[in-house]
Amino acid sequence: MVERRIRLPLTEDAIAELRAGDYVYLTGPVFAARDAAHKRMVEALSRGDPLPVNLRGQVIYYVGPTPAKPGDVIGSAGPTTAARMDAYTIPLLEAGLKGAIGKGERGHKVREALVRHRAVYFLAVGGAAALLSKHIRRSEIVAYEDLGMEAVRLMELEEFPAVVCNDVCGTDLLEQGKAQWRRGEGRTA
Repeated sequence: MVERRIRLPLTEDAIAELRAGDYVYLTGPVFAARDAAHKRMVEALSRGDPLPVNLRGQVIYYVGPTPAKPGDVIGSAGPTTAARMDAYTIPLLEAGLKGAIGKGERGHKVREALVRHRAVYFLAVGGAAALLSKHIRRSEIVAYEDLGMEAVRLMELEEFPAVVCNDVCGTDLLEQGKAQWRRGEGRTA
């Protein structure tokens, strides 16, 4: 496992170097979106309409932040369960998306699509929403404002901590962990 500082948007070189298990600190722009926004984007693609934002080379953070307190950029902003976005992920990868940040595992078809489209999936720590929000320097709604907390936002991250879960080689950190557990590795007596 390697510790890496990654400047966003992702480049092909950065993606090629990332391996499941790498600790990363992400700095730069990401789009934030949840279920309702994903559904609308995929519906737009299926109609042949343009997306409201250009996803080419970008990362989406699966988050629906709470309202900001006065003087804050954003409220709590922890990851939501990535599997809820699986039904929408492949069309967005086909539209150029190169990464996603969430919590929990991805389905088999999404893992295959990440390899095919040379994209990565990052895990962020669930239950640490208040701490993660301290790594968000800017946040503005850029599409689907009527969705409230599920609107598409453009966020600026600074040293946002995450772990590479799925890399372009097809390695899955969570599957590796499960296999180690089944073999009895890592258990204490």
